[in-house]
Amino acid sequence: MTRTDSPTEALEFRTIDHVPETERHGRARNLFTVWFGSNIMLLTVATGVVSTVVFGLPIWAAALAIVIGNLVGGVVMALHAAQGPQMGVPQMLQTRAQFGSFGSLLVVTIVVIMYVGFFASNMVLGGQAVASLFGWDTSISIVLIGLLSVVGAIVGYRLIHALAGVLSIVSGAVLVLAFVWALGIDGVPAAAWSSGAVTVAGFMSTVTLAALWQIAYAPYVSDYTRYLPKDTGVRPAFWATYAGAVLGSLFPMLLGAIAGAAFPDADTIGALSGITQGISVLVVAVLGLAIACTNAMNLYCGALSTITVGQTLFPRWLPHAPGRAIVAVALFLAALAMALLGADNFLVNFTNFMSLLLCALIPWTAVNLVDYYLLRHGKYDIASLFRRDGGIYGRINAPAVVCYVFGVLLQIPFLATAMYTGPIAEALHGTDISWLVGLAVICPLYYALMRRRIDRSGSLPDVATTPEHAAGIA
Repeated sequence: MTRTDSPTEALEFRTIDHVPETERHGRARNLFTVWFGSNIMLLTVATGVVSTVVFGLPIWAAALAIVIGNLVGGVVMALHAAQGPQMGVPQMLQTRAQFGSFGSLLVVTIVVIMYVGFFASNMVLGGQAVASLFGWDTSISIVLIGLLSVVGAIVGYRLIHALAGVLSIVSGAVLVLAFVWALGIDGVPAAAWSSGAVTVAGFMSTVTLAALWQIAYAPYVSDYTRYLPKDTGVRPAFWATYAGAVLGSLFPMLLGAIAGAAFPDADTIGALSGITQGISVLVVAVLGLAIACTNAMNLYCGALSTITVGQTLFPRWLPHAPGRAIVAVALFLAALAMALLGADNFLVNFTNFMSLLLCALIPWTAVNLVDYYLLRHGKYDIASLFRRDGGIYGRINAPAVVCYVFGVLLQIPFLATAMYTGPIAEALHGTDISWLVGLAVICPLYYALMRRRIDRSGSLPDVATTPEHAAGIA
């Protein structure tokens, strides 16, 4: 007998296997709380701190850049939301349809590294928060935050959805309280409002960082929409995801920008505590512990992507809940090592990580969205995604792989990080526009290459999923 998931089961049995329409449940509006609640946490605040501390912007300029970056990046991220209900499989498994079964391995492996990096970053901040609240050793606190996240990843989809719903209320209320307290009661030092200087490099770097925060969620999105009914619709899924992700990220970043300007010499927790004196324990505790939920998302998606890599190499291997638990623990241990090694210089390490991540994600998201919306119009043969030879999509789709590699190389001269600044970025006084260049070039390039293939062959493999296909992989 084939084991299935039901809406009432707490432990998710499925991993990367197709979710039949008989097991679909929920509404698009449920996506709002997933992304709203999971973004109200310390790492989001730390991203805002970077704008005034690392990039040196005044509060007003930092706020404007944060708004622009979130609004633009959120569009790219939310466009992936409709893919989950339509296809019923995780986001990175879908990459096989664009890159081929083996061609996708490069992208999926890089995304696994991204999940581990985010998990490590969150553990550092969560551990520092717990250590500051209770006076515990920071390393022990980092481990405890990580272990809480492991539980969420093991239980799976429903627990993560439920926790995000709770956090939407609790963390949202604390965030509002923090703003009221900082701006109306405790007060931000007057000097903070006139500190900093506007530079093109600092402004664009903040826009880039905020946009990347949203774009970095693109590999996650279908993992949390694949259980929704197939008729959910593109617009409802897009707007619920977009509103939740943008609003949930925007306001914590703005709070971080104010905190950084007020206390530029303090770390994220110290700066946040400084502008919320009197309620700082509550604010730090809630936003710090909220990290465990978000980190469960990182670990859960990382496990699904790791299983995707393994299943590509070993097609008969399709683990369920026990396998996901083993993979999640292994990724936790890797992230723990990264967190303990990078905790001392967190903000700089995190900024560099985000910049390099952008370079790797942009060409993938360009290829994925063009393929889904402009070429295949959401019609894919799901059964082929689980075949080692790639089925109708083959082992390697040369246009996608070429566009991806070219997209990464194309962005290098435009990068501006603490570790490396490309010649064009240097000529632009340290302004990083790599992601804009990547999107502007790779989207039309991939479309042109694939249209050329269509013109030569007369068609493009884009078989709509049939019940027979789904039955073969359910």
